[in-house]
Amino acid sequence: MLHTRLGPSGLQVSALGLGTRLWGSGVEEDIARDLMTAFVEGGGTLIDTSPGFGHGAAESWVGSFVGSVAARQDLVLTTKAGLRRKGDSVVPDASRSSLLRSLDDSLRRLRTDYVDLFIAEVWDPQVPLEETLETLEYAVRSGKAHYIGVGMYAGWQLARAATLQEARRLPLVAIQSEYSLVDRLAEVDVLPAAVHLGVGVIAWGALGRGALTGSYRGAPSGRRGLPARYVDPHAQGVTDAVITAARGMQVTPAEVALAWVHATTGVDAVVVGARSVAQVRAAVAGIALVLPEQIRSALTDVSE
Repeated sequence: MLHTRLGPSGLQVSALGLGTRLWGSGVEEDIARDLMTAFVEGGGTLIDTSPGFGHGAAESWVGSFVGSVAARQDLVLTTKAGLRRKGDSVVPDASRSSLLRSLDDSLRRLRTDYVDLFIAEVWDPQVPLEETLETLEYAVRSGKAHYIGVGMYAGWQLARAATLQEARRLPLVAIQSEYSLVDRLAEVDVLPAAVHLGVGVIAWGALGRGALTGSYRGAPSGRRGLPARYVDPHAQGVTDAVITAARGMQVTPAEVALAWVHATTGVDAVVVGARSVAQVRAAVAGIALVLPEQIRSALTDVSE
C-alpha cells in the first residue's frame, strides 16, 4: 500500500485509513478484530478512532487488538476530542479541561501512552481558539500526542488556526474533512486552504456514506438516517455513473469512488469504514486503483 507523509510533518501514514465509527454500534468485537487484521495485512497503518464511536467501544477494542494484530509502533492511531454530551444532544466543547480529560480517557481505552495524531474535532465559538490550540500543543509537549490537527473546520477557520500555530512553530499537520463525489463542499474552501497552507487532508465519507456503492440505488429516501442529498436524483445520477465506470474497468463501485477521492490534489489519506473483510479488501484495492483520465474527468463533470 502507498504511504505518504502527512502535511508538513514527518508522520508517515498509509493512504488508506481504517475508520471505526461503526464499531460497537453495528460491528461486533470479533468482526472488528477481523477488519483490523485484514487492514494491517493489506499494508494499512492509519486507524481512526474517537471517544464517541460506540460510546468508547471502538477505542477499547483497538487498544485490546494492539499487540496481537499489530505492534503499537507499526500503527498510526488517531483520536479526537471537542464534543461532549449535554442531555440528549452533543455540543462543541474545545476547552482545555474538556480536551485534556477526553485525551486521558482515550489513552486509557487505547492502552497506550500516546496517540500519533490528536484532532480538535470541531470549531467551538464559545472557547477562544488560542485556548484550544494551546491545549493541543500541551498534548504534544507532554508526550501524550505526537502530532496535532483539526476536524470539521471551514477554510477560514483552518487558515486562522494554522497561522497561529505557525507562529508557535508546532504546525497543524492535518484536517479531517468529508469529501466524495456526492459531497464536494470541501472544494469550496477547505481543500484550497489546506493546499495553500501545506496542511494535509484526511478525507472521510469517500463512499458517500455507502450511497456510491450502489446499495441504495433507486431508493426513494435511502436508508434511515441517510441525508436526502446522498440519494436525491442528482446523487443517483452520480451513483449510476460510478457503477458504469466500475463495470467498464471490472472493479467495484466502491473502488472507483475511493480512487477518485484519493487522486484529488491535497488529499493525503482517505478513511473508510467497513462491515466485512471483503469491504476492507475492496478499499485496499481501491486506494491503489488509478482511474484513466477520461473516466476521472467524466465523473468530475457528472458530479459537478
